[in-house]
Amino acid sequence: MKSTDSRHSSNYILFCFVLWAVSNGLITRVLHAADRAPNVVFILADDLGYAELGCFGQQKIRTPNLDSLARDGMRLTQHYSGNAVCAPSRCVLMTGKHPGHAFIRDNRSTPPEGQWPIPDSELTMLEIFSGLGYQTGAFGKWGLGGPDSTGDPMNQGVGRFFGYNCQAHAHSYYPSYLWSDKERVALKNSPEIPGHGGLAPGADPTDPRSYNSYKGTDYAPDRINEQALEFVRVNKDRPFFLYYPSVIPHVALHVPDDELKPYLELGWNDPPFVRQTGGYTPHFTPRAAYAAMISKLDSNVGKLLRLLEDLGLSENTIVVFSSDNGATHLNEEVDVEFFQSVGTLRGLKGSLYEGGVRVPGIVRWPGHTPASSQSDRVSGFEDWMPTLLTMTGNRESIPEKIDGVDMSRVLLGQSQPEREFLYREFPGYGGQQSLRMGRWKAVRQNMSQGNLEVELYDMQADASESKNVAAQNPEIVEQLTLKMAEQHQPSVDFPLIPIDAPVRQRR
Repeated sequence: MKSTDSRHSSNYILFCFVLWAVSNGLITRVLHAADRAPNVVFILADDLGYAELGCFGQQKIRTPNLDSLARDGMRLTQHYSGNAVCAPSRCVLMTGKHPGHAFIRDNRSTPPEGQWPIPDSELTMLEIFSGLGYQTGAFGKWGLGGPDSTGDPMNQGVGRFFGYNCQAHAHSYYPSYLWSDKERVALKNSPEIPGHGGLAPGADPTDPRSYNSYKGTDYAPDRINEQALEFVRVNKDRPFFLYYPSVIPHVALHVPDDELKPYLELGWNDPPFVRQTGGYTPHFTPRAAYAAMISKLDSNVGKLLRLLEDLGLSENTIVVFSSDNGATHLNEEVDVEFFQSVGTLRGLKGSLYEGGVRVPGIVRWPGHTPASSQSDRVSGFEDWMPTLLTMTGNRESIPEKIDGVDMSRVLLGQSQPEREFLYREFPGYGGQQSLRMGRWKAVRQNMSQGNLEVELYDMQADASESKNVAAQNPEIVEQLTLKMAEQHQPSVDFPLIPIDAPVRQRR
């Protein structure tokens, strides 16, 4: 038995802990969290490949925080981004409409700053959650409408914005300014470090000092992370939706020297990336830089997860992590073969083959999503709108005219029928269509050149899309071709040539 003194000592320690917890608001926050709607944190990487996280098979890049997130939740192994490049993928995510119905279907700049804007008529996920009483914030890269346009984040349901409005501006990690709501905020980078350029004339590419002109002072991802954390602190006592579209690891290869050190010590044979004119900026150790950028993303995610834990919010927060498309196709800048960035999948960013659109997906909701679990069910970015509305108790707010399928039962560890099909189209990179239906996937490439041939792949037997079996399955090809035609709604602004050629002529 314990002595009386020992019991008194234990009781005194317990009393001190309770007193500390009350004084710091911990108990109050935990009780309040249990009585309110769950928070949502949606983290979106930029150009992160399917296999560039440890929990998805990466062997060289360290991602301990995201690996821990996967252990605490569910991995989605057949999850598809909205499209093969940034803006149209984000449009699918925000509107719940697949690319055949979505308004933005390709990247298109609107100088002097911004991309083709979402119109007022489009209802975004952030608008819906804002209308439901959620505090909404977006931190990172927006890319769906320039400042003061209809697509400006502050006009699309975002209550607090900090980061890059424009995708081109986001090519530099050391810009001279970022946007804070509708105001420009200066960063301590003078002059701004461009995202594009080359070595100075006559510079020695074998001398690391030749690359110093592309090193800045004020690293934008750090400033963005600070503001995202502050948003959580400010809104800790009320439901919030934090959308965190990080700019990492999209090139240019910009990362603080301190972040490079762990990878420089590995002794990789890392030949410099040298470009004398044009393109993204050169780097003396590009492999180490790319790995360090992804580890930096992981570190920033870790800070956010720890803050949720410190504030007693983890149990009542749905955390989602994914990527806007596959790994970059710029193999001079990023050695995707060295990193095996998409594993055995075919294709990279810009392609509707698997490597361009199949992306890592992770969901954590303690006590609801089974820990260390995995789902192979096919899902896509359009599914997040109905799924998150259902999981937060707002199923009645799901819009009627969307393509997303509620997958909340899967995320709660329950059985759910397979998705009937998943449709993608992309007028860029030569013009493409794809449709996934069960084990089959139809793909069209080079449509802008008049090609309408349909390739067919058996995804159960051939996930790497190495063997076209269209000739052996003409009835399946016909079925999927008809479904693609059915799902494509012509777009005047983003015509899919040649099937939209008459629309283009009527403009």
